[in-house]
Amino acid sequence: MEDLLKGLRAGAESTRLRLLFILSHGEFNVTEVTAILAQSQPRVSRHLKLMCEAGLVDRHKEGSWVLFRLSESGAGAAVARLIVDLLPAKDELLRRDAERLASIVEARQRAAQAYFSWVARHWDKIRSLHVAEAEVEAALAGLIGTDKIDLLLDLGTGTGRMLELFAPLARQAVGIDQSREMLGVARSNIEARGLRHVQVRQGDLYSLPYPTGFADLITIHQVLHYLDDPQRALIEAARVLRPDGRLAVVDLAPHELEFLRESAAHRRLGISNDHLGQWLKRAGLEIVEHRLLPPPVDPATPGLSVSLWLARVPADARRRTRQAATMELANE
Repeated sequence: MEDLLKGLRAGAESTRLRLLFILSHGEFNVTEVTAILAQSQPRVSRHLKLMCEAGLVDRHKEGSWVLFRLSESGAGAAVARLIVDLLPAKDELLRRDAERLASIVEARQRAAQAYFSWVARHWDKIRSLHVAEAEVEAALAGLIGTDKIDLLLDLGTGTGRMLELFAPLARQAVGIDQSREMLGVARSNIEARGLRHVQVRQGDLYSLPYPTGFADLITIHQVLHYLDDPQRALIEAARVLRPDGRLAVVDLAPHELEFLRESAAHRRLGISNDHLGQWLKRAGLEIVEHRLLPPPVDPATPGLSVSLWLARVPADARRRTRQAATMELANE
């Protein structure tokens, strides 16, 4: 009861109602929120602090930025969503806020597109060397299936394409990437598609900011060949995977295109099935399915094959985990 009252009291102020309206549309930093509200930064920061303390709003740090969004769990999250649903759609003040919010989002999208265009100069060349992305995505969707997912975690999310692709299956989806610029691209794409149950976070793939047994499905799409230590990343992914969860990996098969080391910062010339199997075994996982997609047939141009893997905790280990959980409940 006290949590509910705290949330109601924290939301009972006009500026805070406007803040909840704004944050229901995605993640924003203080500078952006200040521009939308046309209020001073100290005042906006004070309101945000009070709402965070009441559980209505979540904050997280991304480099030098601090981003805010509506809370997603607890009594505060329920109160925040209820308040947003009750806000009058035709209110003139909220209408003006919505217009300024749209301008902020549009500016983000322009900046994200400019960055993506700059980064993508070598991407078209790489894409032309292997099977079309649509075919890769269709094969990955076939591996993952259509069962509903409670929580999806996409590691090295890049432009957020995996989040877009599998968002319809997930109650909640989170993308992790170390590049704030790429997160800007992903966030822009997510907002453009109205995926409000999807979010992205800056983070280290070797030290994920999540507890053990956090995710039902983890995707790692075209990431491992960029890493100095893919095995370490897989061990960390396995840690945050639930005992009955699944890990889907997509990467280039072994190849000899040395120019990709310099032009595209590839640390490894593809990932072999044997190597991935060994890494996953050390992480406590096993491959349950592997698919290999050949490159386009072009005798003049050496192509790149793409591998897809689905892995999970071995059946006997899952059984032992369930038995241990059952015994623990019985002892209680």
